Amino acid sequence: MTLRDVLPPLLALAALGALAFLGLSGSALNFLITTLIIALAGLGWNVLGGFGGQYSFGHAAFFGTGAYATAVLQLRFGWNAWAGLAAGIGLGTATGFLIGTLSFRAGLRGSYFALVTLAFAEVFRILANAADLTGGAAGLLLTLQPGFGTMQFADRRLFCLLVLGFVGAALLASRWIERSRFGAQLIAVRENEEAARALGVDALRVKLGAIALSAAITAAAGALYVQHFLYLDAGVAYGTWISVEALLAPIVGGIGTAFGPLVGALALQGLGEATKHLSGGVPGLDLVVFGICLVAVIAFAPQGLIGLLRRRAAAAGA
Repeated sequence: MTLRDVLPPLLALAALGALAFLGLSGSALNFLITTLIIALAGLGWNVLGGFGGQYSFGHAAFFGTGAYATAVLQLRFGWNAWAGLAAGIGLGTATGFLIGTLSFRAGLRGSYFALVTLAFAEVFRILANAADLTGGAAGLLLTLQPGFGTMQFADRRLFCLLVLGFVGAALLASRWIERSRFGAQLIAVRENEEAARALGVDALRVKLGAIALSAAITAAAGALYVQHFLYLDAGVAYGTWISVEALLAPIVGGIGTAFGPLVGALALQGLGEATKHLSGGVPGLDLVVFGICLVAVIAFAPQGLIGLLRRRAAAAGA
């Protein structure tokens, strides 16, 4: 990658990092951190679904695995939070590789692959809800113990910078996919798998690489989520909410683009928060707004907000 490829992600992160230090209230900073975690999960989904064309309805399987691995190792076995984070990412990657191996070797694609990922997430949710190790239905509550080793900073802006670092790494990975040979092969598989095979592309290897990277990024989002909220249960970790949020962000922002998930997460979460504020906190109204946005984007801006801005810029320059 050249400096031109790296500069836009760095500038975007610098702007968001500066925003965290502009005297935000506690609730505003919490909103920014939560939005960045969802953007990170969206960046993970975009690697597999956006660049690879393998739509998943069950990225909660990777998010929850990363979150539970971190929480269980820290709470039950006394692991350092940083080591738990690394283990969570590793276990999430292994989970993605396992699901990918089972699905892609069986030739699943399209709606069949999407439903299989959803089924895995549901199985994990049921198991986590029943197992003593994961706290059963009561869930797990991490001890409030500020310190570097527990990843609990007295100044929450430092945790925001940590999340920004992960978002930056995921953005750079997305830019690398856009420019690399691996990315070209992944897009070729997305457009026409049979033609890509005929040209010598190892489609199975490419798709397994994509799902492993996608799962690693999403597992990191789960591990950061539990470190931020200090509580986890099966409904939060493996619930459909995170699978929906992870796919909505890139679809609304610009599927298959490096910045699409970040733009989509900021737009959707900002709109949802504004809706809650204006409606006085009516439950579920923000989800209705999400649904309307999704229909509007699919109907009028299939390339998402990024594509809309590019068309406007091209029209203005013509």
